[in-house]
Amino acid sequence: MQARSIIAGLRRGETPGSAALDWFAHALADGSVSDAQAGAFAMGICLNTLDNAGRAALTAGMRDSGKVLRWDLGAPVLDKHSTGGVGDCVSLVLAPALAACGVHVPMISGRGLGHTGGTLDKLEAIPGVRTTLTEEQFRHVVSDVGCAIVSASADIAPADKRLYAIRDVTGTVESLDLITASILSKKLAAGLDGLVLDVKCGSGAFMKSADEARALARALVDTANATGCTTTALITDMSQPVASSLGNALEVVDVMRVLTGQGSGRLAELTIQLGATLLDQAGIDSGVDRLRDAISSGAAAEKFGAMVYAMDGPVRFVEDWSRFLPEAPVIREVPASNSGTVAAIDGEALGLAVVALGGGRHVETDTVDPAVGLSDVVSIGETISKGQPLARIHAAREGQADAAARAVLAAITLDRGRMTAPDLVLEHVT
Repeated sequence: MQARSIIAGLRRGETPGSAALDWFAHALADGSVSDAQAGAFAMGICLNTLDNAGRAALTAGMRDSGKVLRWDLGAPVLDKHSTGGVGDCVSLVLAPALAACGVHVPMISGRGLGHTGGTLDKLEAIPGVRTTLTEEQFRHVVSDVGCAIVSASADIAPADKRLYAIRDVTGTVESLDLITASILSKKLAAGLDGLVLDVKCGSGAFMKSADEARALARALVDTANATGCTTTALITDMSQPVASSLGNALEVVDVMRVLTGQGSGRLAELTIQLGATLLDQAGIDSGVDRLRDAISSGAAAEKFGAMVYAMDGPVRFVEDWSRFLPEAPVIREVPASNSGTVAAIDGEALGLAVVALGGGRHVETDTVDPAVGLSDVVSIGETISKGQPLARIHAAREGQADAAARAVLAAITLDRGRMTAPDLVLEHVT
């Protein structure tokens, strides 16, 4: 096969066959196609779109362009992926909770992207934690502890690494086909028996509308199942942050409060809904009860502590977590300028405010400050009196705190009427 003939076919509006898509994925990984050809391919897919079989072929080819893990652990190997939101630290609760239920979770995660936080950045807010492990180390932690949250190694889906960089500079990031193949090629390379997808919808998500979220969820579920991994998606509300905090160490605080029985709310409930879906797929009954018991009994916290220690973090982190997490030097409240009910929250604006504080990246090489962010953010439907805090800012400098306060006030809308909080899970896609 030749790249130019595949690209020419795309130009004519033809859908490449499965063999051609598989060939192009491997050519991306081994350098057989140039950056110009990769960009033309991405634009061709963006303009013409693939059918279900083509999407599955491209995903499988990108998955198989590198290492595909195989497990023999005597229990289901399960994972979850979120399409990105604000205050979304579910993975840090879900992985140890599932491990406490007797399954294994080899979670390959990413870093912050745009206004959304990254699971690896949050975990690395814990001093000493190392998320870059060798395959041997990764396997040991998953086998011994039951879960590990790590970055993808260089030999996991190398075709995606190449194509992702090309898409970023060619205006083809939004392609549904390429998004699907990118997400799933990395996840499926982990050798999963089952996967649950948390497709976010709302102001803090990349997919703002229900129709956009539904289209992505359908594409992901159909493609993952076609490539042999039992998969379900939950379309979940992102009209407000999942946790009450945004920022790496601050979200770890919320995680530890849930794991140690000091907090509940949306973070705990979404964790249980996603985890129960996975356990049900694996044929494990009473998933909701099992997960609630894993959290309330302290078993999930024990697994989290074991994972942190196995990844070079503090040995007694769970017992004294507040002592280890960094704190920002400037902490101040943002008082409401009037009374009312919280009617809307611009999650993307809050996420960008955290990035501006130093809690995220403008470019890939930026250093992240783990201590900064927002905590105690109000919820939709909450009644607020004038002067009551809408959020608490954690900043490195006073000027940054001033800018963040203005952003919070602009992002949170108060209304005189009554407002009901939206449902957490909007739809199941199977």
